[in-house]
Amino acid sequence: MAEKIPPRFLLHPVDCLALGFGSGLMPVGPGTAGTVVAIPIYVLLQPLDLTLYRAIVTAAFIAGIYICAHTSRRLGVHEHSGIVWDEIVGYCVTMIAAPAGWEWVAAGFVLFRIFDIVKPWPIRWLDRHVHGGFGIMVDDLLAGLFAAAVLQAGVLFL
Repeated sequence: MAEKIPPRFLLHPVDCLALGFGSGLMPVGPGTAGTVVAIPIYVLLQPLDLTLYRAIVTAAFIAGIYICAHTSRRLGVHEHSGIVWDEIVGYCVTMIAAPAGWEWVAAGFVLFRIFDIVKPWPIRWLDRHVHGGFGIMVDDLLAGLFAAAVLQAGVLFL
């Protein structure tokens, strides 16, 4: 079990982002809590033009490399479970070009959590072998892409 994070970490803006605005401090299921925080972020981004949406999510991914590395160093561990910025970005990746509607929001949530928890190849390999801020971010990026592919298949066949 990961060491408990002191709430004072939320006072630092970069740590606050890495910890999903406090959702990463949840004692059980911080990754799921971080993904829940991603839902209103997605709802705010969803009406944007697809190109702008992708640019913002790409910027969030790139910034996440620094954000997650910074907080990881401050916590003294490679990937603390309380660091959930990667889940927030991963969910937003899942929802790229998703249809509007709460059923799609929920489906994307479930699909992303499945791929993030189960970590099929090559996600698990990346999680174990790629380190630093990029390592923290890349496995969730790929989980988001896998979930997006399944979600889009659902759009085509439903």
